Amino acid sequence: MVARQRAELDRLQERVATSAVIERAKGALMALTGCSPEAAHEELLQRARASSRTLVEECWITLGTLVPPLAHTGGATAPDSAATVSAAPAGPGLGSTRGPAPSPGVVAAPAAGGPGGDSAVLAILGRALVRAGTPHDLAHCLREHLAEPVGADAVILYRRLPAGGLELIGHAGVDDTLADQWRHVPPLSGVPALDALDAGEPRWLEDLAADAEGSERHLLIGDPAEQWRSRAWLPVVGGSPAHVAIGVLRSRGGPFSPHARELLRGAARLCAGRLRAFDARPEHLTGSAPDEVHALFEALPGTTLLLTPLRSASGEVEDYRIDAASPQTVDVTGRSGRELTGLRILECWPAVAEEPLWQGWLGVLDTGEPYESEPYAQQELVAGAQELSTYSVRACRVGDGLLVTWLRQDSSDRQEQRLADLQRLGRLGWATWNLVTREAVWSSQVYALFERDPVHGPVRLEELPKLALPEDEPALARAVRELLDAGKQFDVPFRLRTSSGVRHLRAVAEAVADAAGTPAEVHGFVQDLTAQRSAELALVESERAMLTQHGILQAERTLAGRLQHALLPLPRRPVRLAGLGVDLAYLPAESGIHVGGDWFSAIELPGGDALFVVGDVAGHGIDAVATMAQLRFTAKGMIFTGSSLTGALARLNTLLLHSRDTHGTATMVLARYQPDEHRLLWAQAGHLPPLLLRRGEARYLERPRGVLLGASETPHFEEAECRLEPGDRLLLFTDGLVERPGESIQDGLQRLAEAAAARRTDAPGSLGPLLTAMLKGERRDDVCVLDIRVPAEPS
Repeated sequence: MVARQRAELDRLQERVATSAVIERAKGALMALTGCSPEAAHEELLQRARASSRTLVEECWITLGTLVPPLAHTGGATAPDSAATVSAAPAGPGLGSTRGPAPSPGVVAAPAAGGPGGDSAVLAILGRALVRAGTPHDLAHCLREHLAEPVGADAVILYRRLPAGGLELIGHAGVDDTLADQWRHVPPLSGVPALDALDAGEPRWLEDLAADAEGSERHLLIGDPAEQWRSRAWLPVVGGSPAHVAIGVLRSRGGPFSPHARELLRGAARLCAGRLRAFDARPEHLTGSAPDEVHALFEALPGTTLLLTPLRSASGEVEDYRIDAASPQTVDVTGRSGRELTGLRILECWPAVAEEPLWQGWLGVLDTGEPYESEPYAQQELVAGAQELSTYSVRACRVGDGLLVTWLRQDSSDRQEQRLADLQRLGRLGWATWNLVTREAVWSSQVYALFERDPVHGPVRLEELPKLALPEDEPALARAVRELLDAGKQFDVPFRLRTSSGVRHLRAVAEAVADAAGTPAEVHGFVQDLTAQRSAELALVESERAMLTQHGILQAERTLAGRLQHALLPLPRRPVRLAGLGVDLAYLPAESGIHVGGDWFSAIELPGGDALFVVGDVAGHGIDAVATMAQLRFTAKGMIFTGSSLTGALARLNTLLLHSRDTHGTATMVLARYQPDEHRLLWAQAGHLPPLLLRRGEARYLERPRGVLLGASETPHFEEAECRLEPGDRLLLFTDGLVERPGESIQDGLQRLAEAAAARRTDAPGSLGPLLTAMLKGERRDDVCVLDIRVPAEPS
């Protein structure tokens, strides 16, 4: 249970760390391009897809390759400063919540934009501030490094005088005349610098008209043009009441963004130590730990700090002084070990005051109870590769101070949980048998697979075959015997009877020999293959059923084909009926194993007329053939006995509706040719119209009204008339001739008209080339065609 909870905690930490990386990368793009969060996320996704990387990989590459906005520090910074800072590890409280300073050789992943970007900017600024020798240099340094991320056009430093007024001690971006005019400021109300020092909080003047209303508190003497339209005044707090205020002036109006405000607060904290150095007061070194303590800290691994709280006049903790630090403790500017002694926490890690860690330290000072943070994950660069590490922070009271340590969590628990997850997901478990001590160890998953109570312990290797079904026991016993005698590895499937039925298992084992070559220990695993084996058996059964069904259908096709050929005898050559030349073609479908219900009739009636019929029964197989036969013979019988074409269709519709042995619906064309008048009467029931070719042009006859047979109890059918001329050619056909996958029926009809018009010939057998042109590829339906030709008049 503990291991599972730890693994769940690890997964949550990895998820949090991944989310933090993505948000930092989005913040970097937003800061550099000014785009929205959604646009930044979409840009990262596009980069990842274009480079075939995951989103997290692309975010790390983006963060690692972005150049910090303020990598230059003027002439005071060495050329390699930016590179050094970008590799500087994040200290406690930076980069992620409660983030520790990694060990030497472990470099925190660089960040840009948002809070992570503040770390890079402040790191560069901190290194540059070390080279500032005067408050005037410090003002120039601030203006240079805050110009791009904040938009600072000028920086002013004021120090509070004992009498309560202000004295200008440094400036940048302000001409000397204006600086002389504002050299001294009396203790008047409404002066924003004094307000910030009194309240200990920044003053943000972002609206020129609103802030000036009722007073002149943010208008500078000699600034009639209102050169700076937004200003920020920040007190420099460093363990005692603030006595220096920093003014950041911008020529553009509008509010300071939350990111800009946080960056300015961090910059003000960094200035505290340098301003104390200008005062040349050694008070920040008072209370430093003895040399013995420093020697002890020099030998400590990891990140450890000895802190003394610095309290205000009211007794509240405003900051902590670093009395001792281990060598692996590194701040945002890259200082480490003894270099941190005497400095303030907020100078070294400005963001730590906003984290839960700060409140935890206060709790230790108040109650004396040790504090330990929740474990948290942090991405680090180890040997050139990204690695997710887990840390926790511990703090305990030592006298009036604090001893704070960052601990990297051992990964053994995580590995143990991952092994447990692997066994659970893979449905397998490991087992070990010591052949010398006769001891055996099974993982919990093996007990679960065998449904064996762990109280009874594992079974001996020699007894393992007895757990299998009787028919599988000999094979497993033989494999175990060969392993024990000759050290031969085995991989044997076997079955086991459990409460849920028969379980299919697989046992794999190998022997470890001693110096004499005798097997001394056996390692192996047992895997549950029940799901896989059940799927294989189901597949075999399905294939067997498919083969059986295929045989039945094939036999049915053969029978239906024979029946169809018996019912639809095809003449060997074109025939003549009522003075017309008639060619017939029937082609069965090539795909599938069913026989269709297409049919035709071409007979001469009493009196010399000719009857032509083409029909198509819905469906395939024996039922379709039976329905086809019923309709074919019934239609001929009705016309023979004197029924009209429409009357015959109406009766055939009634036959389909009320006969239990018929097969659904059907389409049909009935045509009667009267040779004396060269007149063709025809009617249709939901069928495609005949195609007439006359003098090289092809057109479809206009269909009379008629519905699908078997679709309505009250159908309405009409007849149409067409006068045939010498040389005319008439095609009656089923839909198999014009249907093609992915093509509409109208396109198929157009294709037939073009093909027929292009192949004008009266030669016998000319129907073949037309069928070849129309039927390319596999036929999916039966095709039935009646090709009727009117002989040309003798010359």
